[in-house]
Amino acid sequence: MDEESELLKAVCEIRDLVRLLAEPAIAERDRSLRAELRRVVGKSAAKSAAVLRMDGSRTQAQIQRETKINQGDLSSMVKKLKEAKLITGDGKRPTVAISIPSTFFDGENADE
Repeated sequence: MDEESELLKAVCEIRDLVRLLAEPAIAERDRSLRAELRRVVGKSAAKSAAVLRMDGSRTQAQIQRETKINQGDLSSMVKKLKEAKLITGDGKRPTVAISIPSTFFDGENADE
């Protein structure tokens, strides 16, 4: 291996170690953020579907058309999510700031 490959390998190993050490803090952070996400979305199936589409590839208008959520509800929810630091960007193409599985809103505490 050349020097650059060795360096890249070492950096990847260091990154993996840092992730391992940070895992408890990340899990705690995500737990509180996930609880806040559930609070903002509530039990609305349309809001849940909208959040699951917030991957940065769709505009709010596209999300609204795909989920049939009321545009005012979507706009208000995006504003609340932005205030809670649960989405990134300017909100026009919202991206959920934490990773959530597609079954996140199924059941009481699905995929905590």
